[in-house]
Amino acid sequence: MVQVVRVARHGGPEVLSIEDIALAAPAAGEVQIEQKAIGLNYIDTYFRTGLYAAPSMPFTPGNEGAGIVRAVGAGVKGFKAGDRVAYVGTLGAYAAARNLPASQLVKIPAKVSFEAAAAMMLKGLTAEYLLFRSFKVKKGHTVLIHAAAGGTGTILVQWARALGATVIGTVGSEEKAKLAKKLGCHHVINYSTEDFAVRVGEITKGAKCDVVYDGVGKATFPGSLDCLKPFGYFVSFGNASGAVEAFNIGMLAAKGSLFATRPTLFTHIANPKTYAAMAKRLFAAVGDGTLKIPATGTFPLAKVADAHRALEGRKTTGSTILVP
Repeated sequence: MVQVVRVARHGGPEVLSIEDIALAAPAAGEVQIEQKAIGLNYIDTYFRTGLYAAPSMPFTPGNEGAGIVRAVGAGVKGFKAGDRVAYVGTLGAYAAARNLPASQLVKIPAKVSFEAAAAMMLKGLTAEYLLFRSFKVKKGHTVLIHAAAGGTGTILVQWARALGATVIGTVGSEEKAKLAKKLGCHHVINYSTEDFAVRVGEITKGAKCDVVYDGVGKATFPGSLDCLKPFGYFVSFGNASGAVEAFNIGMLAAKGSLFATRPTLFTHIANPKTYAAMAKRLFAAVGDGTLKIPATGTFPLAKVADAHRALEGRKTTGSTILVP
């Protein structure tokens, strides 16, 4: 029997239940993994509440994890029992063990721990496509990163700084401001006490930013647009405060011929070659010390409801993992 988390109805953290199920052998093209660490992400709360629709009910949340291959199905090539692997993919990660398509797996380099891998697959690959594919950050650019002390934000800050950008981060508390500064932000704005758009103007002496990376959503829009220079990029990738509502697209013209995009990780990694290249770049950045991705919070899988409460209560920083 395998311990899994199930959601039978949408709602708060209390709808997360723990069950024991029998796990079948992996089907053709699948790999069975004994999970050592599972990534906790804000997107998990969207599926739990129903903001994002799960394919069926009930379902098991979670999109990333890391562990050891225990068995492979017919036709699987490139993986064998004992391999250390990580993945980001279909729902079902909140489990002690699971089967999933081999195409969703990547091998973990020796220098990367299970905990780090599980903490960085979704968030790290998100940072990769944001910085290298949505808007290509280069030396001399000025970037604004909302929720700079959050899971994706902590990775974005380090990587953008390493790329030579001037990094401005927003946070919601003084404690998180200290963390964002330590990670590499040149300037930190506490949006609970300051108007971030006004402060960006002051910091940049009116020049504003080349790009805004916004995983917060409703609370930071349209203020984010006021932080951009002409032809700047507004890149939305999350809805931590609620989804951005429909808006008059003419606003982009009025505020300086701006670009706005709402990419997703899963569109990028749908191409296996792109997925492999993204993972290779991410693991290299961790391996050479460019990125440090410690698991700053750990919860037993059985305490998953507490983990969701902490995440939604903005009590977490960096990456949090669940341990079976």
